[in-house]
Amino acid sequence: MSTRFAIIVGLFLLFPISQMCAAETEECLLRYSLAPGEVLRYEVEHLANTNTRMEKTDVASSVRTSSTKTWRVTDVNDAGEMTFEHVIESVDMSQKNGEAEEVAWDSTTDVEPPRVFQRVADQLGQPIATIRINEQGQERERLDDKGTKTDLGMGGLTIPLPETPVKVGGQWAVPRQIRARTEKGEVKQIKIRELYTLEKLSAGVATITVRSEPLTPIGNAKMKSQVIQQLSNGTLRFDVDAGRLLSKQLDWDETVIGFDGADSMMEYRARLTEKLVSEPTTRTARRK
Repeated sequence: MSTRFAIIVGLFLLFPISQMCAAETEECLLRYSLAPGEVLRYEVEHLANTNTRMEKTDVASSVRTSSTKTWRVTDVNDAGEMTFEHVIESVDMSQKNGEAEEVAWDSTTDVEPPRVFQRVADQLGQPIATIRINEQGQERERLDDKGTKTDLGMGGLTIPLPETPVKVGGQWAVPRQIRARTEKGEVKQIKIRELYTLEKLSAGVATITVRSEPLTPIGNAKMKSQVIQQLSNGTLRFDVDAGRLLSKQLDWDETVIGFDGADSMMEYRARLTEKLVSEPTTRTARRK
């Protein structure tokens, strides 16, 4: 074997397949890959500020939530579908409405939660849902759901990945429906699509942007004021080699005028961040 050939072979073995794919063809297959017994731990932070003006009166409200969540992988079946328990380990949260005193609670230091946070406290440390997904991140089954399915523009627990390999710049869309009340009090279904774009592939990490696009005409400011909080716009980072989400950031910066009279206004500013905080740990689990 010549020295040059040996160097080429060595380089081939050193670089993961995803990196070579990105360098040579700019195309890659994105898939989840979880193993029984793995525990993935994420830190999640949600900050939201809303300022509402009605009848010449301004009311400001704010919400802050910092939490640690885990996925406890319990099974991977013969079809490659992965089952995990979604658990919230700890939470530090506060909220303030208008001139009222701020209400806050930290589960790691405070014993008794305020009444407004009691439901959250009751769910800490135990599975709030058991979810089975396929390799594309699509839900196949959800058991014992205690409120994790609601999607207020914060994205689901998983990223819906494209069916086929995607190139840098490639896009895929996922349909979704949200609800809003009309001025007559009727509930209207609004169709939207979540448009995903693979922006970059680097060192085995895919950078993906997501943007919500309403397909149904929203109609008026009253409905828009309900819809804006349910839309997603941000950036995701996905580990192609390990098959899991590394981080997520979603942002909102919206102003709606005239949602309840000509002088009414609502400003909504928010950010949601989520990041994998450590390498997955392993606990004992049984494979079915």
